[in-house]
Amino acid sequence: MELIKRNIHMDCIKYKAQTQMTLEDDVIISDSRPDATKLIMDRGNVIIDEVKVTDDHVNVKGKLEFHVLYLAEKGSSAGRSGVADMEGAIPFDEMVFVEGIRGGESVNADWELEDLSVSLINSRKLSVQSVLTLMLTCEEICDEETAVDLYSEEPVEFRKKTLDVATMAIKKKDIFRVKEEVEIPGSFPNIFAMIWSEITPETVEFKVLEDKIGIQGELRAFFLYKGEGDEDEICHYETTLPFAGSLDCPGAREGMIPEIRFRAENRDVEIRPDFDGEERVITFEQCLDLDICIYEEEQIDILSDVYGVVNEVSVMEKNADFRNLLARSSGKTKLSGHFKCPDEKVNLYKILHTTSNLQITGQSANESGIELTGVVNLQIFYECSNEEDKYGLIKGTIPFQYVLDAEGIHQNCIYSVQSFVDQITVSIIDTGEVDVKCVLYFRANVYSKWQEKIVEQIVVTEPDMEKMAALPGIAVYMVKEGDSLWDIGKRYYVPVSVIKQTNDLTSDEVKAGDKILIVKNA
Repeated sequence: MELIKRNIHMDCIKYKAQTQMTLEDDVIISDSRPDATKLIMDRGNVIIDEVKVTDDHVNVKGKLEFHVLYLAEKGSSAGRSGVADMEGAIPFDEMVFVEGIRGGESVNADWELEDLSVSLINSRKLSVQSVLTLMLTCEEICDEETAVDLYSEEPVEFRKKTLDVATMAIKKKDIFRVKEEVEIPGSFPNIFAMIWSEITPETVEFKVLEDKIGIQGELRAFFLYKGEGDEDEICHYETTLPFAGSLDCPGAREGMIPEIRFRAENRDVEIRPDFDGEERVITFEQCLDLDICIYEEEQIDILSDVYGVVNEVSVMEKNADFRNLLARSSGKTKLSGHFKCPDEKVNLYKILHTTSNLQITGQSANESGIELTGVVNLQIFYECSNEEDKYGLIKGTIPFQYVLDAEGIHQNCIYSVQSFVDQITVSIIDTGEVDVKCVLYFRANVYSKWQEKIVEQIVVTEPDMEKMAALPGIAVYMVKEGDSLWDIGKRYYVPVSVIKQTNDLTSDEVKAGDKILIVKNA
């Protein structure tokens, strides 16, 4: 007697750890940059340089990169506009305790920049402070060796059970590059020097194709540059660029479930001449670092029970973890806020650019779906009528609460919510006030996780002759509540097919009170 087994690929998290650290430093403005009088905008990004695993510990090395836009002293090298920028980095080296992990195991290090605060100490020095959360995960592909059939030369009865399972088909990392170019409209002056650029992917969608992954979305691009000419004019240009493409992914098939997360990391921005030789074309390459998991929904018939009709057959079982797709959920909600300029003397003239950062601070499953709470952090870059202090920033935070529909969700479900600020508009409603409206977009695949008993081994022994002799050759069995033909056949060592034939039954259905004739083969 031989069990026929199949490996069912499931991903599982072996170890998980999280730590929070404060990064802070006083940074000197380099000699090549003018003195600062006022900070305007800032942004930060974390680069993980090295993840080293030793027994019970993970060492993470990296740096916080920051970029600051500021107003410079009049008459400085910043020119008449008085706008300048500077970049810097704060390194970190963090040792995280992860009980049970062993050297050589692979760990994925993700991060979230909880807060970034840049302030001016004096005209040549900045104070940079941030709170960084590191999330460490050690994952592996677990092959559940599952019995799916049985080969036996002797008479034996076995039955199967059908499972709907989401199996791990593909797991890998990859990079998708978006190459675009933007030509500044004719009403804008030529580009003398780029001061600030932001390129933000929005509502990126993934679709599994035949041996490929289809990718589409939009890039919101903002450029602040110094115009060519004696006026030394500061110009800004913002546009939205749709993009689409694909990545090779051998083994992928249409209908599979993508579970893909991305980060918009490195980008290169360059200025080149147009057809007439004027510096008006901006080219850039934006890289999306992809963490790719692709699941396949399958119906798998597993062996669930066995009994002998000649010999005694014992079944050894074990618990195995499985998951299936319960729901694919997505939803949008509108959000609005109202903010005043911190400088009451300012008369707002124009909104130049708005950056947003959506943070989910809490998520839990309830009977309606996934309840989400969080905030949208805003930086609103404006131009005002004050020629001496022409640019500034309004910072604001809008809290939100939203329930992402997920029918049938329960406490044993697993899910990972992806979130985007889909649309954002800022309008001036008074000389010193702005109104913000935005649309938040959420999506999540919800999986139900459960344990199933699977047949691990079958032991065949000689029959208990006293037990066999005690069984009647012919008997009438009165069906009790909960009985099945399988239970009856197992009790009397008679094949289910024989019971059905003896009793002229066309199905396996029986109900309490039915009388079943049992005829034991000699």
